[in-house]
Amino acid sequence: MQLDLKEIVTTFMVLFAVIDIVGNIPIIIDLRKKVGHIQSEKASIIAGIIMILFLFIGNEMLSLIGIGVNSFAVAGAFVLFFIALEMVLGITLYKHEDTDVSTASIFPLAFPLIAGPGSLTTLLSLRAEFRIENIIIAVIINVLVIYLVLKTSAKIEKIIGKTGISIIRKVFGVVLLAISVKLFTSNIKELL
Repeated sequence: MQLDLKEIVTTFMVLFAVIDIVGNIPIIIDLRKKVGHIQSEKASIIAGIIMILFLFIGNEMLSLIGIGVNSFAVAGAFVLFFIALEMVLGITLYKHEDTDVSTASIFPLAFPLIAGPGSLTTLLSLRAEFRIENIIIAVIINVLVIYLVLKTSAKIEKIIGKTGISIIRKVFGVVLLAISVKLFTSNIKELL
């Protein structure tokens, strides 16, 4: 087991940007108003389990259908690119469906809002470049941050304000855009 602080920080930042929990505060507040209460612990733990499971079995699932990690990483780079465009340009490419009151903590919060296509694709893409133990630590740290944000979302919105959330979202969008370009260029070489 080789822990690398740089890998952990990089992986944490990438996942943090993709999950965009701060940028999703308005959606979380909206969901809380609709259903009354969100189980922060349940949503965080389930999202963490989904991400870690996919980190381990996602590769095998791909092998089963004959797709390599590098191909998935290139596809993931495109997904990240479009998520980044959403964040930077303030457009919506991914449409959220209406929610059932009884399962709001799991769907759409834990999946697909937190552990969605973007974060799952990112995990496999990161696995192509970083050690798995560093990725797991980054996932756990992200889950803790997600839990704190879910617990304090109303307070955060009051402190940062809509403009602050918008600025944070755009900054992480640009970071994510750069990461998607790096992911694409480093993995496309392996395919060609």
